[in-house]
Amino acid sequence: MTLSLDFSWLRWKWRTQNGFSQSPSESTPLLSPEMGQQSYNPTEQRVVYPNNGMCHQDWKKVSRRYPGNSICTTKYTLLTFLPQNLFEQFHRWANLYFLFLVILNWIPSMEVFHREITMLPLAIVLFIIMVKDGIEDFKRYRFDREMNSASIQIYERIEQSYMQKRWQDVRVGDFVQMRCNEIVPADILLLFSSDPSGVCHLETANLDGETNLKQRRVVKGFSQQELQFQPEYFHSTIICERPNNHLSKFKGYMEHPDQTRTGFGSESLLLRGCTIRNTEVAAGIVIYAGHETKAMLNNSGPRYKRSKIERRINTDIFFCIGLLFLMCLIGAVGHSVWNGTFQEHPPFDVPDADGNFLPLALGGFYMFLTMIILLQVLIPISLYVSIELVKLGQVYLLHNDLDLYDEETDLSIQCRALNITEDLGQIQYIFSDKTGTLTENKMVFRRCTIVGSEYCHQENAKRLEMPKELDSDGEEWTQYQCLSFPPRWAQNSATMRSQGGAQPLKRSQSARVPIQSHFRQRSVGRWETSQPPVAFSSSIEKDVTPDKNLLSKVRDAALWLETSDTRPAKPSHSTTASIADFFLALTICNSVMVSTTTEPRKRVTTPPSSKALGTSLEKIQQLFQRLKLLSLSQSFSSTAPSDTDLGESLGPNMATTDSDEKDDASVCSGDCSTDGGYRSSTWEQGDILGSESGASLEEGLEAPALSLDGPELCYEAESPDEAALVHAARAYSFTLVSRTPEQVTVRLPQGMCLTFDLLFTLGFDSVRKRMSVVVRHPLTGEIIVYTKGADSVIMDLLEDPACVSDIDVEKKLRRIQARTQKHLDLYARDGLRTLCIAKKVVNEEDFQRWASFRREAEASLDNREELLMETAQHLENHLTLLGATGIEDRLQEGVPDTIAALREAGIQLWVLTGDKQETAVNIAYSCKLLDQTDTVYSINTENQETCESILNCALEDVKRFHEPQEAARKLCGCLIPSKMPSAMAPKVGLVIDGKTLNAIFQGKLENKFLELTQHCRSVLCCRSTPLQKSMIVKLVRDKLSVMTLSIGDGANDVSMIQAADIGIGISGQEGMQAVMSSDFAIARFSHLKKLLLVHGHWCYSRLARMVVYYFYKNVCYVNLLFWYQFFCGFSGSTMIDYWQMIFFNLFFTSLPPIIFGILDKDVSAETLLALPELYKSGQNSECYNLPMFWISMADAFYQSLICFFIPYLTYRGSDIDVFTFGTPINTISLTTILLHQAMEMKTWTVLHGLVLLGSFLMYFVVSLIYNATCVTCNSPTNPYWVMERQLSDPTFYLTCLLTPVVALLPRYFLLSLQGTYGKSLISKAQKIDKLPTDKRNLEIQNWRSKQRPAPASASASASASVPASGPAHAPPPCHIVPPTRQQDLGTSTPKNSSPPRKKHAEDWVLQSPRCSRELSRDDPCSGDTLAKLSSGECLLGPNRTMAPTAYTRGQKDVSRHSSKGSHRRSQSSLTI
Repeated sequence: MTLSLDFSWLRWKWRTQNGFSQSPSESTPLLSPEMGQQSYNPTEQRVVYPNNGMCHQDWKKVSRRYPGNSICTTKYTLLTFLPQNLFEQFHRWANLYFLFLVILNWIPSMEVFHREITMLPLAIVLFIIMVKDGIEDFKRYRFDREMNSASIQIYERIEQSYMQKRWQDVRVGDFVQMRCNEIVPADILLLFSSDPSGVCHLETANLDGETNLKQRRVVKGFSQQELQFQPEYFHSTIICERPNNHLSKFKGYMEHPDQTRTGFGSESLLLRGCTIRNTEVAAGIVIYAGHETKAMLNNSGPRYKRSKIERRINTDIFFCIGLLFLMCLIGAVGHSVWNGTFQEHPPFDVPDADGNFLPLALGGFYMFLTMIILLQVLIPISLYVSIELVKLGQVYLLHNDLDLYDEETDLSIQCRALNITEDLGQIQYIFSDKTGTLTENKMVFRRCTIVGSEYCHQENAKRLEMPKELDSDGEEWTQYQCLSFPPRWAQNSATMRSQGGAQPLKRSQSARVPIQSHFRQRSVGRWETSQPPVAFSSSIEKDVTPDKNLLSKVRDAALWLETSDTRPAKPSHSTTASIADFFLALTICNSVMVSTTTEPRKRVTTPPSSKALGTSLEKIQQLFQRLKLLSLSQSFSSTAPSDTDLGESLGPNMATTDSDEKDDASVCSGDCSTDGGYRSSTWEQGDILGSESGASLEEGLEAPALSLDGPELCYEAESPDEAALVHAARAYSFTLVSRTPEQVTVRLPQGMCLTFDLLFTLGFDSVRKRMSVVVRHPLTGEIIVYTKGADSVIMDLLEDPACVSDIDVEKKLRRIQARTQKHLDLYARDGLRTLCIAKKVVNEEDFQRWASFRREAEASLDNREELLMETAQHLENHLTLLGATGIEDRLQEGVPDTIAALREAGIQLWVLTGDKQETAVNIAYSCKLLDQTDTVYSINTENQETCESILNCALEDVKRFHEPQEAARKLCGCLIPSKMPSAMAPKVGLVIDGKTLNAIFQGKLENKFLELTQHCRSVLCCRSTPLQKSMIVKLVRDKLSVMTLSIGDGANDVSMIQAADIGIGISGQEGMQAVMSSDFAIARFSHLKKLLLVHGHWCYSRLARMVVYYFYKNVCYVNLLFWYQFFCGFSGSTMIDYWQMIFFNLFFTSLPPIIFGILDKDVSAETLLALPELYKSGQNSECYNLPMFWISMADAFYQSLICFFIPYLTYRGSDIDVFTFGTPINTISLTTILLHQAMEMKTWTVLHGLVLLGSFLMYFVVSLIYNATCVTCNSPTNPYWVMERQLSDPTFYLTCLLTPVVALLPRYFLLSLQGTYGKSLISKAQKIDKLPTDKRNLEIQNWRSKQRPAPASASASASASVPASGPAHAPPPCHIVPPTRQQDLGTSTPKNSSPPRKKHAEDWVLQSPRCSRELSRDDPCSGDTLAKLSSGECLLGPNRTMAPTAYTRGQKDVSRHSSKGSHRRSQSSLTI
């Protein structure tokens, strides 16, 4: 258990390779001989000089290069607003196109409309957007002004005191002093805290949404200041990294005048926007200011995504441009041909000033440009504005859906990306996190194993079966029977308290700055009323019912510890010592902050007393000896400890006991810290004490007794796992009482408090997957490393039993590891989250050497992360296994139904999680991601060649069963499910781990992997990193060209959320980082069902049909002008008044499609939820695709022909003027277009009718007023009194009635055929919607019974189930594959509905390293388990030695598949 002897040599080798010629001294790490003459590189480093009297000149030279703290998030100024806004708007090519038309219309030879009329539509659109941008920017300006004007105390060099100044006056190098509840104005290096331990607490809700407090520590060497910080005495230079946007990463060092250096990291940096909590005063020096702060660098604003429909629109607009070009070309050629038919120039052909006429070619070119102006409406500029309005309406309806509101968290859906709502209806792949997304992320302690003994906690399991009762607000933690002293001990508890005990730190009364950070806004109402004041503190999480068996062992261990007089000379492997260490590790190895329920944000800090440690122990030992003599075999009780210092209470003058005489594993102590009166459980109380003994015991323990009416302790943890373990230890009366950066105090079951010196804390990270604390035991003086982490990591770091000299100890260690591994597998099959607990004792010499290297790494600026990782790896090895824990994370309500509905909707669901494989598989069965009848392939290998061969074999196997089914699906076009019996083609699931993913990405096996996944209905990726999650999403999105959605709740899901087409964040227990990076935010996974199946379908259907309608409307109307050109010599003339044409698009036909896009419902919400397969219409883009677009174009051409030529034939030969001819055409086209819209509407409300009728009446009202008042508006042809005369003509009425009927007849006939004989799912659902409620429900049931496939026959698939629980449950194999392929392929299908952990078997199983180790070590069951495999089975294990029985049976097959390049941990097995 010692550190590697070559550690210093490796460090020296690394230093010499990097140019360090001398070894650094212990006091000046990384100090080179040239340090005094070192020059700093400002391009790679930031150098900060303090702004005080001594360093003012240096500060003045350097600070001018750094920006001030004033921020400006506005885009414009008064001078730049107009030109810059116009410049930005003309980046849109549509605006640029219409600007080009306006310029063309100003050329006299090409003028079609009045110049002002042509400018009007573009000017209106530009003005509306300009006003919107101006208002938004003015709001940003006001907020910036408010932030910059906030007050803060800045050190003034001349006055030598802190002065009240504004935020914008802060500069890099200034000293800033902040008080409780104030917001940090810049990124500040913490140099002083009023907390005695040098800790400052922050609330980072403005940055990441997390409400639990974070600890920041004063830079080493500055934490012992008792008075106020004196900036004038600070003469050090700070060198750190340049500004970047990594919120959690920061490194640098402080160079003192004596050339020594002190390193610091992110644990000492206060970020701008955070709020000071729980600290009276904090002071520091500004490192980054203004726009260089990390918060501002992360303020990228909302992300812009283009929806699939928008991309389709851009493509179709290019088709419209081509159509426009063709029509203009026809006009230009026709103009030239028509002019060429004249023998001499006609009188309307006016020559120029020189009497020359334009050539026919040039005239045709001018006419081409004129036609572009005339037919400009073919490009729908108003479509973009309408789409934005429709999406705003859709978002409003989403926000106001009560089904998407969660009462528990008081949160409704948030739409953070307004431009991709319609994509919710086209999702094909969903990538989901597991913890906190599918589960509640409320970690509940369920089971544990200690030195090979498993404790199932059945009482706790029964308690968890009643979640509603447990989650009630009125339930108290003390409901169940806990460890408590006899009632008579607590009778005089009020007199037993010490008046000199330390009190919780008081919160400052300073007022909080009345502004919030402008770059992060918290959700309104979030947890303010419904959530407990401390995260992860609900009753179901903190209430743990102890296991009776373990409870008795804790009691026996406590008795044994108290009656032991000597300490073993060498480490003890006894059960009692391990139990004590196990619970001490649970209590100490974390970053939990202790507070009280009355003041949940006030940290409990009790500086330990140094008085009479041994005296207290001796007195307590005597008391317990008396208790043992009275009733050794009876149960007894103890109470919560006292507020007082036990040593002080029992007297300072008693003799101390030599530490060598104590037991090494003793968990007793003499110090006691403030507990706040929390009652904790462990021992049952028996009324066994006589009055005499009870009185004497009461007298002896009078000092440590504590009043039970004090405030209850609360634990603020950074993760729910930490909180669950601390609450579990507390249930057994190992209570975390207080924590400071230097010490941590634990109250033991007998009421004593043990204060450990906290030497180092190695925090958890995703690479190491573990956390360690280095403490000095107060009794033995030993340096102990407590480690907890993932079992896949900890089991590899354990001490090799073969290195132990004692044979009995070696066997015991092997047995403990094997049994613990079995228990871990059992926990995983039960869906529990597992953690291993281990310890290590380090001698003083090795620790001092390691600590020196650790401080050197902390002070390094280059390769700091790598050096810290290296030092952690050198300490965390040769560990002794103490045990493991199983924590339950329950499924959210409605998750199985949601997943089943999404699968019926044709959505492929992948779960990407970092949890271990067994846990993830069990959760997958629980939430119906995997079914009992599924054939599940599990691929686990890190060797690329092995991975490729497994993928090839799996593909060959799957294709034999699934190719006929896939063909049937293609024939049906995914609209009608395949009729192939599922027994012939078993459903397939795929389970894969992170190492296999690495092999796939590195070995260029992505295509084979994707091909296999397309045959699987579920894919489960375990042990995957955040980077792998995003790579998988990008792979599927880009390679398969599908619409993807990612959903998660934690910071590790951010990259996955941002990589998908739509990212959804769940505002759960892990803060708001996922929400802040998402496009939509929901409170529960079950909300995804209605969000996609109902709102997604509606949003897509509405917008898609509205876009198609817009194209139809514009083409239909523009073609009227085009047909007229054949009768006016292609002169660019119009038969409709210019203002009427403008009003047509702006007023008469603009509102109906907007209302249609917001409110129309093709199918009711109830039917969409009952029939999820209706969602496939959006996946297949049935409402808006290329054929649909061209059908609409053809319909528009047909209707325009009817609307033009019927009036033309009606008035042919008459002497009416051009506007009299154009007015009925305009009226007919408006009527046809509005009736076409009415035919598209599936939902009719009063609003729909009023809008349609209002648009029609508005046309007549405006036309009558305009024609009555416009006498000379359009000289020489004026529309005066045209409409009035038309209304008195019966021909006008007859034409306006018959023409729309003829124009709409084909569409009406087509819709009738679709409604009567159509086989589409949507048309069937619309028919069902029209039925009465009872008949509709009956039809839906019939539909679902027809669509649901028949249950798979168990005998149709090959089955070779090898359950993890043992071979006794394995059914006999039934092979359907040819015998020659038995060694290459295996399928497994459970034969009954027994629990999945017993019947689920994997076709391709790569045994994890711990399983291999379990089978290859002294496990008496391993050989038997493998020996009982069926005869067709074959295990493949490159470079691993399996049990002899199994290996010799399949040795030939093993050699066939083994790979020379496999690693030590690479092992794959193929089960037939």
